[in-house]
Amino acid sequence: MPPSNITDLGIGGMTCSACVSRVERALQKVPGVAQASINLASESARVTWTAAAPADLETREAQLRRAVRDAGYEPLAREQQEALLANPWQGFAPVALGLLLSAPLVLPMLGSVWGQHWMLPALWQFLLATPVQFILGARFYKAAWHALRQGSGTMDLLVSLGTTAGWALSVWLWLHTPADAMPMLYFEGSAVVISLVLLGKWLEGRAKRQTTQAIRGLQALRPLTARILTAQGEEDIPVADLLVGDRVVVLAGARIPADGPVLEGRSQVDEAMLTGEPLPVLKEVGDTVRSGTLNGEGRLVFQVHATGAASVLSQIIRLVEDAQAAKAPIQRLVDQVSAVFVPVVLVLSLLTGLGWWFSGHGLEPALIHAVAVLVIACPCALGLATPAAIMAGTGVAAKHGILIKDAQALERAHQVGTVAFDKTGTLTVGRPRLLSLQCLDAEDDAQAAHWLGVAAALQRGSEHPLASAVKVAAEQAGLTVLTPQAVVVETGYGLQGQVGERTVLLGSLRWLQILGVPLAPWLDRAAALQAQGATVSCLAERVAEDWVPRALLAFGDEPKPGVAQALQALRAQGLRLVLISGDNAGAAHHMAKRLGLRPDEVHADVLPGDKVAWVRRLQAQTRSASHPAVAFVGDGINDAPALAAADVGMAMAGLQGGGTDVAMNAAGITLMRGDVALVGAALAISKHTVTKIRQNLFWAFAYNAAGIPLAALGYLSPVMAGAAMALSSLSVMANALWLKRWKP
Repeated sequence: MPPSNITDLGIGGMTCSACVSRVERALQKVPGVAQASINLASESARVTWTAAAPADLETREAQLRRAVRDAGYEPLAREQQEALLANPWQGFAPVALGLLLSAPLVLPMLGSVWGQHWMLPALWQFLLATPVQFILGARFYKAAWHALRQGSGTMDLLVSLGTTAGWALSVWLWLHTPADAMPMLYFEGSAVVISLVLLGKWLEGRAKRQTTQAIRGLQALRPLTARILTAQGEEDIPVADLLVGDRVVVLAGARIPADGPVLEGRSQVDEAMLTGEPLPVLKEVGDTVRSGTLNGEGRLVFQVHATGAASVLSQIIRLVEDAQAAKAPIQRLVDQVSAVFVPVVLVLSLLTGLGWWFSGHGLEPALIHAVAVLVIACPCALGLATPAAIMAGTGVAAKHGILIKDAQALERAHQVGTVAFDKTGTLTVGRPRLLSLQCLDAEDDAQAAHWLGVAAALQRGSEHPLASAVKVAAEQAGLTVLTPQAVVVETGYGLQGQVGERTVLLGSLRWLQILGVPLAPWLDRAAALQAQGATVSCLAERVAEDWVPRALLAFGDEPKPGVAQALQALRAQGLRLVLISGDNAGAAHHMAKRLGLRPDEVHADVLPGDKVAWVRRLQAQTRSASHPAVAFVGDGINDAPALAAADVGMAMAGLQGGGTDVAMNAAGITLMRGDVALVGAALAISKHTVTKIRQNLFWAFAYNAAGIPLAALGYLSPVMAGAAMALSSLSVMANALWLKRWKP
């Protein structure tokens, strides 16, 4: 479900990029609308409202529907769009009727190849062509009239003008030819052009529906019912009725209806639809399950923490919809070209007709060639070139666990030349262990256990990975952990508070040095631990007015499986790799060596806020490079500022962690599993999609660039022009659909 300041609306009847511009202008005139973005491929509008917009959502939607109708198009509710998607033959009846009526008109042209004269009488040609022209073609007249009233040009205007001219010329010739002569009529041109345009739009619509399969496939994963535990036993209810706190039973082979932690049971869960990971994941008590994933052979009981629009599945669907509704920067250029394209074509058509007429060829060939120019120039392919490729690209990326938040990130990613990584949780497992706790005043087990309990108490409410390691160590030691008081967190440094009668702080050595804690006698010991790759923190106690160091805590993490190979593959692609870590230099360089990174690629002791400065510095260094964009890869929580500052932010949203929501909002691209290989895959799908966009735009312009002169010079009849125009749209859609075959 989109945010309350955004309204999505389906729109029927759009045929080209000029239609898109027209509807956008109509919607932006509605009071309270801040921005309107139309996607021709999905036939939908996304409207962003200002704070001054009507508070009532129904009033907003009513205003938008009226604006769409006034512009000459039909607003469609989601149910109507889903009905259109459900029936693959929807809308084929007018196409079939047009082809049936046009076939007898085309047969004489085919017969003439073999010397046969099957020409129908003029009356029969009139009777066959007129229903096609004015009944099946009524949609073109209606849309063209609305376009003229608003002073804009669309494909419908070109089609209606061209075919009407051909039909009217045929009627004029028929009425002014002697009864004993056979006039040269062009009814077949008008009828066949309309039939071909209708066929092309119908085939195009079928192709469009394939580009939206990603979203429909995700939506189909939502189960309709859920089995909850009540005081009376188990009861099946609609998923829409689930409440936070409900306990839900998931049987073997069933889809999980909401998000929440497992309370009972143990089972393998297939999360491929969220992460792209083909292997099932073991879920035990305390692990989180997600809506839409498929339970294996075990029985699970979990408690609902998020359902409906708050579930990860709904957020993923919204993310894919947002990306497919957004316009790539290159599409804005296409829209500007399309705004002047139709008026230019009308002028060219007029000049073509006048040129043939004044050169002594007569009115008939002049009109025919002018009509051919109008028909061949329809900018359908131009309007579809970019959105069709973006929809296919974002859809196939989502299938493999790569969620692209907006079209700008997709288009920008292929220009990435530098990839900067956070360390903990991105390149490493992100679950550090407490390797050792060394007391600074006395080396005995009782003292070590005491200070471990104090450290665990101080970090009792913290979700930081190092805090979790301390709490796990205390739990394994069987210690009783007190509840701290007056805890104050210094982001990026540590925290301090009251544990029992003691005032203590726990944080980085750098923080303690800033506070003036006397660490000099212990720095050699800390340096030795850091040289071994450990992250070192210090626990200090306030005695009178001074801080006294009590213990050194050494933490260690492990690199993720396969991460060294993934980094090597990125380097082989010519990418510059950089590690930006808040860890100490010793630990960062030790881990970098294990990962195959060079010392000059490591920047350590960087606070979360300073990572933005490093991203800016990298951007300044690469500004003149052939691939100037800088990507930052982090876990989406403490790295959010750097993710937002980078040209392309990639957040690893591990589904077992709590960073999924933050990751989706902070970064342009979200990697739904913590696999560094997905970074290369995200850059690859961006490159493939941008390539398809460029190919589509080339073919769209090439058809017009070649077709208009050929039609103006008399080498293309209106029928051939109509076929070429339909073929251009189909070729663009078919080229975009090749992206569906992409695999990481």
